[in-house]
Parts: sequence; structure tokens; C-alpha cells
Amino acid sequence: MELKELLTYLVNYKMDTEANPEITSIEMDSRKAGEGCLFVCMKGHIFDGHDFAETVAKNGAAAILAEKDLNVNIPVIKVKDSKKALAVLADAFYGHPSQKMHLIGITGTNGKTTTSHIIEKVFRDAGKTTGMIGTIEMKIKDQSFKVANTTPDCLFLQNAFHRMTEEKVDAAVMEVSSHALDQGRVWGCDFDIAVFTNLTQDHLDYHKNMEEYQYAKSLLFSQMGNTYHKSDRKVAVLNNDDPASKMFERVTSAQVISYGIDHESDIRASEIMIGSHGTSFTLETPLGTKKVTLKLIGKFSVYNVLAAISTCLLSGLDLDQIISSLEDISGVPGRFEPVIAGQDYTVIVDYAHTPDSLENVLRTIKEFSKGKITAIVGCGGDRDKTKRPLMAGIAADLADLAIFTSDNPRTEDPLQILKEMEEGIDEANYVTIPDRKQAIHYAIEKAHTNDVILIAGKGHETYQIIGHHVFDFDDREVAREAIRTVKK
Repeated sequence: MELKELLTYLVNYKMDTEANPEITSIEMDSRKAGEGCLFVCMKGHIFDGHDFAETVAKNGAAAILAEKDLNVNIPVIKVKDSKKALAVLADAFYGHPSQKMHLIGITGTNGKTTTSHIIEKVFRDAGKTTGMIGTIEMKIKDQSFKVANTTPDCLFLQNAFHRMTEEKVDAAVMEVSSHALDQGRVWGCDFDIAVFTNLTQDHLDYHKNMEEYQYAKSLLFSQMGNTYHKSDRKVAVLNNDDPASKMFERVTSAQVISYGIDHESDIRASEIMIGSHGTSFTLETPLGTKKVTLKLIGKFSVYNVLAAISTCLLSGLDLDQIISSLEDISGVPGRFEPVIAGQDYTVIVDYAHTPDSLENVLRTIKEFSKGKITAIVGCGGDRDKTKRPLMAGIAADLADLAIFTSDNPRTEDPLQILKEMEEGIDEANYVTIPDRKQAIHYAIEKAHTNDVILIAGKGHETYQIIGHHVFDFDDREVAREAIRTVKK
């Protein structure tokens, strides 16, 4: 695409040249900026892209977009806000790809990953070609790719959507984090359905308070568009049992479908029965009432499934086919995932890393456990410190034994994190074992028939971050190794 054609999408910029080079790519990483690229200067926490302008010009960049004047020998497009300009240009350069598919965005503190995987599975079973972007991976059809963030930056996203359109993807589902919404990473994403799971304490190291956190989440719904054309319908799917839904309903112009358990909703679950091998409930919808039997466990799983059912129905899928797909799902990696190695007790690995998610998981375990419950819990370093004593208190209150250990301490002192977790705990039913591997081995060595061990916090992650170093660490593999060692 020629530079001048690309710039027609911007309403305010300055360029002191009539040069019109062909733009073959857009980059904001100077290491990737080569022949024919438009390099966008972005100010980051550590680096400022403006400092690399001379380097990318020498390496063959065709033009540079910046927020200040630069002394280089290639065209410079000066704008007030590089981040917003990048979102506009990336969407245009890749041909507005999100407008060519059915795009579903999911936000909330807990449940985003599971709900995304459920929806993607139902669509695939319905014969649709799918894409997915989230915490665990990005998928385009059957291909899987690693992602650095739950919600990548706008340039990555538009490129990913373009690749999806080339693969004839019908529908894509993506997790939308509060950080991404606050930082404008999803600007240019044309969401057809936006889903809200729940809002509980998390990320207060970034958002400072719950009001800011809720506001960030609300941006997904307020930015959905303001038209009601039948071929471009926008719908918000809201959890009617969560008070935050009231605000999201106010800020969106989209039509709203509600789901819930405790309150009257458009899509509702009643007569819920939770067991050690699954969950059943009665599903009430405008299309009729159905019995649903899941392999997934827990009330939180019912909420995720209700969000998925609402979304899939709005997307035109058949209710019976949706239920058939749901009943076939055995789980999502790192989400209430059992570790089975021939033991006569239960070991569950879960991503629960917020007070609410930890409480939900432990209360679910208490509903089916026939033995004692051990909860292995840690809190990440360089993250919200206020939730540390809360999580420790929940573990000590709901488990027979709580083991406090390291999660991803990052640049913080692991012992200081554990000390902050222990503050305010009166119960004596806990031990502190800083080494996570030792903590898991300790719990398994103490296990008896019918006991349940919950290893919380890291879920699907296959690493541990200590200082500035990343080490291989998978709770599931460590648990299997410990079980085998004890059996010997």
C-alpha cells in the first residue's frame, strides 16, 4: 500500500515531503524494521522508539511515524498520539480484518480462558472455522502459536486477524484484559459480541482501586459501536449475578442478553447438582428448558457455560448442538485440571490467583471431598499486594491444611511475600514452605485415601519467574513426579 493512501485514514498529521513510498509492513520494534516498513515510534516504560529512528532509517525503513520532529532522510509523519494512529493504520493496512469475521471478546476477572475455549469448541463442532487469542495460546484453525500477553498489542492483533481471514476463519474469540482495554490495545477490533464473566479484586497494583478496574472493563462495552444495522448487530452478554453488569449495561449502546443463576436472567441455570466427576443443571432459555450434564465441576463452571451458551445462541448456533458440545468438554489446561498418576487421592491444578477464584475452587472441592483438603497457595511478586493476606486467609479458612509457598516472586523477596500472606491469620492449620517444588512434595507425602490437594495459582504455566530469570516449572509435572516418588 502506498504511504499516501494509508495516511488517508488519519484525520490529523503533518508530513513535510511529497514522497510516496510503498509500505510493505508496519513495525514498532526497531529490530524488525527493514526495507519498505513504516516504523511507528512508541514511548514505552523502558525504551522510546524515537531514539531508534536513525537506525531504522539506515536499515531501509520507508517512513517513520512519530510524535516529534526527527532528523532523518526518509519521510516522517508527525502525529499527536502514536498509539492511536498505529491502531488506525494497522487496521487499514491489513484491510479491516475484524470486520470480515464474527468477533467475540470476553472480559472479566475470572473465567475468560475457560469460556473462550468452550465457545471455540462449540463453534468447531458446529462446522465453523475458528480462531482464538488468549492467555494460553493463539489458535488459527488447528495451528497453535505462543502469545506474550493475554491480549496482545493492536499491531499483533490486526496481523493475526488478517491471517485468520486468509484461512477463511468464520468466528474468532479472544480474551480482553483490563490492561489491554486501558492501554488501547483493542482499538480497531470490531467486536460483534462482548461477554462479561465477573469482577473481583485483581490487578490493583496497576489500576489502583476497584473503580478504575471496573472502568477499564467497561471500555469493552462502551466502544462496541452505536448503530443497529441487522447485518452488523452488536450484543453485550452480561452476568446478571454480578453488580458490575448494571454499569456495563448503562455504558453500552449494544443490546443486552443476561445470564445467571441467582437472579432472573434471559439464560439461567437452576437445580444445580455438583459432584466429584461433573455437574448437572436445568437450563432455562427463551427457546425452551433443557437438562445439561457436564464433565466440568463447580458453580463457576456453570457460569462459564452459561456465558458460552448465550454467546453461541446469539451467533445463530442450534441449542441442542450447543448442549451436545458442552457435554463433551472434559476441561481446559490448568483450569481445575486433575493430575492422575495412579494415586488413591485427588490432585487438582488450577490457575486460581485471585481471592474470589481461590474461594470458588475450594468451596467446589468441599462439596465433593470425602477426605481432608490441602491448599497450596502463593502470590505473585510485583503484583497487587493487598490480595496476599486475603488469599492466605481463604486457604486457611476453607482447607484443612494450607501450604503457603512461592508463585512467581519476580523481583520481590519470596520470604517477604510469604510474610505478607501470613499477616492477620489466626488459624494454626498452615505451614510455610518457600520452595514450590518442596511444598508440592510435602503435600503429596502427607496425602491419604480420598484426600484432595489443590495446587493453586499457576495453572497451565510451564515456568517460574524468580528475579529476572525464567525457570522451567510445571505444577502438573512436579505433582506427577512427587506421586511417583511416594509410590516407590
